[in-house]
Amino acid sequence: MSRIGKRPIPVPKGVEIKIDDGNLVTVKGPKGQLQQQLPAEIIIAQENGTLNVQRPSETKQHKSLHGLTRTLLFNMVHGVTEGWERRLEINGVGYRAALEGKTLVLQLGFSHPVRIEPPENVSFAIGERRSASEPLPLYIRGINKQVVGEQAAKVRGLRPPEPYKGKGIKYAEERIRRKAGKAGKTK
Repeated sequence: MSRIGKRPIPVPKGVEIKIDDGNLVTVKGPKGQLQQQLPAEIIIAQENGTLNVQRPSETKQHKSLHGLTRTLLFNMVHGVTEGWERRLEINGVGYRAALEGKTLVLQLGFSHPVRIEPPENVSFAIGERRSASEPLPLYIRGINKQVVGEQAAKVRGLRPPEPYKGKGIKYAEERIRRKAGKAGKTK
């Protein structure tokens, strides 16, 4: 049995879960509503304030879908209660970020500012720098983990970190392997 798949998902107060035919799951909570079509052959049972996921057989297909379905359900429940967040750091001389309404405006060394409109249920926030040498924190928040992750990857892809000076946009937990510059002249 899948170690992830057999763990029950606690459903917090204020969260409504509706499971329709074919495993179309709708989760409503204080932060919003998410709907997703999950694999129809996996059994989802709601009882005593928990969700349980079971597989009908021990085939390789059902084993792989078991843990996936449980994780997708957990991500939906967590998203509508607490939400998801990705923290990025902007590093580099002249690299700046600002918000114009909901639109994120980035100055990344291009000849023009880069404007990014957030998708539905996603918001941007900019933190404070404590010193000029510190990177500028940028937060991407939303209820759908997949959309938040995709948006963070798009923003990071505009100017990925380079290995020589470390300039660019990186995830907060990401480590950049630095390289030495020119070795110099040898005799």
